[in-house]
Amino acid sequence: MINEFLQYLQYEKNYSSHTVLSYHTDLIQFCNFLQVEEDQFTPASVEEKQIQQWALALMSSDINARTLSRKISTLRSFWRFLLTRGYTQKNPTLKIILPKTNKPLPAFFKQTEMEIALNETFLPENFEALRNHLILEMFYLTGIRLSELISIKDNDLDLAEGNLRVVGKRNKQRIIPVSKDFCLKIEQYIRIRNEQIETHTPFLFVRKNGKKLYPNMVYNLVHNTMSQVSSLSKTSPHVLRHTFATGLLNQGADINAVKELLGHSSLAATQVYTHTSFDELYNIYKQAHPRAK
Repeated sequence: MINEFLQYLQYEKNYSSHTVLSYHTDLIQFCNFLQVEEDQFTPASVEEKQIQQWALALMSSDINARTLSRKISTLRSFWRFLLTRGYTQKNPTLKIILPKTNKPLPAFFKQTEMEIALNETFLPENFEALRNHLILEMFYLTGIRLSELISIKDNDLDLAEGNLRVVGKRNKQRIIPVSKDFCLKIEQYIRIRNEQIETHTPFLFVRKNGKKLYPNMVYNLVHNTMSQVSSLSKTSPHVLRHTFATGLLNQGADINAVKELLGHSSLAATQVYTHTSFDELYNIYKQAHPRAK
């Protein structure tokens, strides 16, 4: 049943392999707690009390509330699947209360930091240097995810119209506008890439051997560059995504438009950025208003 559930997540729900692996890990951990093998697990025999005991055992191991909530959510999804397929008639997860979690506000780079990182006094004619610059700029201009960036192909960019087609989570496609200036840089990059790289895949950003980029390579590129201009403890591609969203909202963009640009499935995922924007406005108020202190 567990394998069937995992296949359902991967092929019917189009969850990423990373997400499916997390679900699998949680279910194996629950089986280990019950002292049963994965292939001998019988969900119909599980009682609510056993899930509560598992949650208590996890809490006693100093697991944080967010991780515990995720593990309980895994069980909830699993039992909903079992009920839908008729494998069981009861759901022992219904009365399990998830712990409250304090979601940290997303970190973002300051505009001055981005200007330093994207200094365009001159654009290099070297393939790798230009590629690295454009990767950083694309993250900042579009707010796309790391997995989405490395999957961009040449034909996903319409340079004449100034837009980018992105395939996001669960294979959902969205169109993101890009500036004419950035399109000109991409044209320059493609010309240099084709001159300096003998063979390459259909992907826009490639390595010196012409093959597709891999996640750790892009992460390290962003981390190494932004660490030089920012004091944030985390300097990842996802922080650039946060920077994109926060910047739009701070400049008065409609939250529904930001939701579409980010590829969020629900508005709740986008609303976290409004708190960051309010904090920014509050700081400006405190610094500027004569009677704010």
